[in-house]
Amino acid sequence: MADIINLLPENVANQIAAGEVVQRPSSVIKELLENSIDAGATKIDIIIEKGGKKNIKVIDNGMGMSVKDSKMAFERHATSKIKNADELFSIQTNGFRGEALSSICAVSQVELISKTDSFDFGTKLNLEANKLKKEKTIVAPNGTSISIKNLFFNIPARRNFLKSDSVELKYIVNEFYRIAISYPNVSFKFTNNSSEIFNLPSSNLRKRIVSIFGQKIDEKLVPVEEKTNIVEIYGFILKPDFSKKTKGNQFFYVNNRYIKSSFLHHSVSSSYDGLIKENYKPGYFLFFKVKPETIDINIHPTKTEIKFDNEQILYSILKSCIKHSLGMFNISPTIDFTNNNNLYNPNYNKKDLRNLNVDIEVDSGFNPFKTNDTKLKNNIENSNHFVEYESKPIQDLTQTIFEIDKLKSSIKLFQFMNKYIISSVKSGIIIIHQNRAHQRVLYERFLKNITQSKVQIQKLSFPIAINLSSEMRMIYIKYEEEIKASGFLINKQKKESLEIVGIPIYCKEENVEELLEDILESIQAKIFNKNFSQSDILAKILAKKLAIKTNFPLKIEEQEKLLDDLFACKEILLSPFEKKIFFNLSLKEVEKKFNL
Repeated sequence: MADIINLLPENVANQIAAGEVVQRPSSVIKELLENSIDAGATKIDIIIEKGGKKNIKVIDNGMGMSVKDSKMAFERHATSKIKNADELFSIQTNGFRGEALSSICAVSQVELISKTDSFDFGTKLNLEANKLKKEKTIVAPNGTSISIKNLFFNIPARRNFLKSDSVELKYIVNEFYRIAISYPNVSFKFTNNSSEIFNLPSSNLRKRIVSIFGQKIDEKLVPVEEKTNIVEIYGFILKPDFSKKTKGNQFFYVNNRYIKSSFLHHSVSSSYDGLIKENYKPGYFLFFKVKPETIDINIHPTKTEIKFDNEQILYSILKSCIKHSLGMFNISPTIDFTNNNNLYNPNYNKKDLRNLNVDIEVDSGFNPFKTNDTKLKNNIENSNHFVEYESKPIQDLTQTIFEIDKLKSSIKLFQFMNKYIISSVKSGIIIIHQNRAHQRVLYERFLKNITQSKVQIQKLSFPIAINLSSEMRMIYIKYEEEIKASGFLINKQKKESLEIVGIPIYCKEENVEELLEDILESIQAKIFNKNFSQSDILAKILAKKLAIKTNFPLKIEEQEKLLDDLFACKEILLSPFEKKIFFNLSLKEVEKKFNL
């Protein structure tokens, strides 16, 4: 048998190695920023084009490199960060494998300019697919500038795998957040397609978080601090009121390295038991300082997972620390024994609570078995729960459910648990989910109005200024036309804020800021994994935010109107989010429950 094992060609081996380190433009950003931080930079500029697919440029004022080091940096397994195997167990830097620049250069065209303060001139190198194409001595400032052009130019299949520019930008911004938060002492400037997204001055941790996520997050932050002989914990958690259904603002750092940890997340979440709704997630920015020899950071190619020696102890310390902070800042729930908590639903806002004075009348002559009792008949007809109105006799529901004029016959409406509307019909009953039904009604209305620009607008007596984080501002710019078409009149002010001068007729003035922020946050959570038009996404979000919620009582007239509007829709079976709106329960099915 002939020999079949051969060494891979160098270019193939390099491309395989690159695949482990460079998955997309955000991977390049991560590696370059970590190199700049390790080089002692205090100022870093990031410039990207076309979501990083065309160009990624990182400029820092770090220590720079000599001519020899500039060339050596692109060799595989070349690093200045460790010298022997023992140092693997006490790593303090971000990068240490000596794979990053070599892997990036294997799949891109690279231009490097670097200078140290030991030399009067700097070095300029041009490389392509790990081959040095040009070398030049130039005048340059201290530090390093590295430009990565046409990523995956020599691997078309891998380049085609990349997502749209906006999606790749989202990944890059996420990586940028992770670095910028952990190094608040470093100033960052971030530009995308010649438009400045971030300009973060050197500051402390709290100010850095606020500068990234907007001024409004400042009121949500609760400081956390704990120091033991095993771990030092510091940072911030978000107040329970600001928890979300979607994952967001969750950052763990160990020795300033961003990590993902399900067991640490579980420790944080369990600390919020009883303080947040089920399936809601808390936000946090938490830093852990541990002895380097007590962790293993080499268990994952991207170094985002870490193995701790004392996981259970760390879990308990973290949980205790967070509970202490929540208690210190009076976040824990309290019981008001002067009120009867059964009289109102806790999901209501206090401002929506009505005066709950209840008058009770007792009819001593009431006879429940006397069906012709006139007073009883009047009570039923005038009840807040039932209504009967005359129309044409109804046909079989299964044949006529799509015809609204035939549905409105001798029907009784009943709101059950302030969540469902039950209609009795000849064939049985239909049970309608009021929130989903209203979502469908509003969605079709908003989509039509947005696409045809027919939303009624009310002018505000006094403009409302809203501060936006850099990321929210990016989303607003992308959806500006659709948001304005939905009824918001907005004048741009500074980079951080918008001035609202008009709002949709369906929106209350006191809710406008919260609604617009919810719209932008919802777009942020959905835009990158849903292939819908911008108008469609916005119509869905508006419908979800403004639809009648569950646990909300409806008058009979409101129930009737909702059913009228629902069965006038083009689609009546499913909500805008593909969930069933109602189902039919036939008389046979009901009788079967009674073994009839």
